Amino acid sequence: MIVGVVVHGANIQDRDGARRLIQKIRLDCPRMKKLWADGGYAGELEDWVRDFTGWELEIVRRAAAAKGFKVLPKRWIVERTFGWLNRYRRLSKDYEYFAQTAENIIHLAMINLMLHRLAPEAKNYNYLPRTQQLAA
Repeated sequence: MIVGVVVHGANIQDRDGARRLIQKIRLDCPRMKKLWADGGYAGELEDWVRDFTGWELEIVRRAAAAKGFKVLPKRWIVERTFGWLNRYRRLSKDYEYFAQTAENIIHLAMINLMLHRLAPEAKNYNYLPRTQQLAA
């Protein structure tokens, strides 16, 4: 499950967006110790995260000699989550005008995923005949 969401325009660097996200979640995650990021976040962000939060930012790098597709440690978790989110029509394309709306849709999608994991037998509740819905 996701910890926080920040949606921003394409004119903002990912490293700057990461700072916004970390500022947003810092107080909500007092037990957090470590973050993983891909090579695009390398550089001064690592020092800033350590100084601002006390967390360790580990950059997951691809081996220089690697050719073709290679599964990177921890990176697959992010890609899997993006796959889950792309199942939702409103998140499959950039339909939203406001960034806050897109953030809220992401939260709703993750709530939906969580509810279906907590109560998988209720997944098809809306497809029961009306008399069975009332009896359930």
